[in-house]
Amino acid sequence: MFLGPQGLRAGWSALLFVVLLYLFANIFGIFVSFLLTNVLHVELAEETAASSIVNESPWVLGLAATLAIMARLERRRFLDYYLAGPAATARFVSGLISGFAALSVLVGVMAWGGWIRFNQAPHDWAHLFRYAGLWAVAFLLVALTEEGSFRCYLQFTFTRSINFWWALVAVSAMCLWDLIHSGSHGAVGVYAMSALGLVPCLYLHLSQSRRSSFGQAAWASSTLFGFIHTGNNGETWIGILAAGAIGFVFCVSVRLTGSAWWAIGCHAAWDWAESYFYGTADSGFVARGHLLTTNPAGSALWSGGTDGPEGSILVLPIVALLLLALILLYGRKRRDFASVPVAENVAS
Repeated sequence: MFLGPQGLRAGWSALLFVVLLYLFANIFGIFVSFLLTNVLHVELAEETAASSIVNESPWVLGLAATLAIMARLERRRFLDYYLAGPAATARFVSGLISGFAALSVLVGVMAWGGWIRFNQAPHDWAHLFRYAGLWAVAFLLVALTEEGSFRCYLQFTFTRSINFWWALVAVSAMCLWDLIHSGSHGAVGVYAMSALGLVPCLYLHLSQSRRSSFGQAAWASSTLFGFIHTGNNGETWIGILAAGAIGFVFCVSVRLTGSAWWAIGCHAAWDWAESYFYGTADSGFVARGHLLTTNPAGSALWSGGTDGPEGSILVLPIVALLLLALILLYGRKRRDFASVPVAENVAS
């Protein structure tokens, strides 16, 4: 029940990972809050780069502590969780360029169609450069937390044991949760992501490929990635579907490059370009201190409305183009990386 051919079974590992991450993040959060309030006597305004760094730092520290403990329990190396692939620096830089370019194409198309408008930009360059650096740090921490959780540990853990039926149970549970909780924003996006993965994952299951578990894991983890964003104010179903779709692209990048570093770079650059460089909304969040200033115009279907560019229907072809570029760039160089775990012999 608890142990399998590769040690602690994946379900228990994932549960323990979530519990430890939440516990450590809160412990570090209490320490950081005490340090700022009682030692440094600093009060930070909401939605600033500094407050984002403070809020994300405990999660990165908690993730590092959790991965270290899980690696010890599972008798693995810390870097085994898709962090030890070849040319990590080159992959990270490539991800940075890809993320910024993809978001820029999206904003450019929206501006060409009249669905986003640029307002007069501020001219305080000293503050702008400062904000650029601070937001870069903040979004790098966000990327490390989310990619470290979803594309590193959970994708690795699900891959070593999940099959079609368990993946189906997982995505069905997410759909049921959103169905009975009226406070979930953009829940249709979770339903759509679940439906889109159903036939391909069923085909992988019927083909009985030894590597099909990676696809099943990608379906579950990507849907989960969209699912956790339904708690954000300002989300739409397109934004949730886009989050799940970009999560799938990040899973593919892990498979093609052997590590999560491309995904980390792409994630950080996409958020930085969206919130700081172009000054658009991001799931209802508008950053304080940004280079350009933009406002949505016209139908929310095309402009994204309060969700920002991620809520525009145009984001979906952009994500598809990003996936195509990733395959063209790394697909021919793909090989079976040693860090990709072999699935356990689970009942199907």
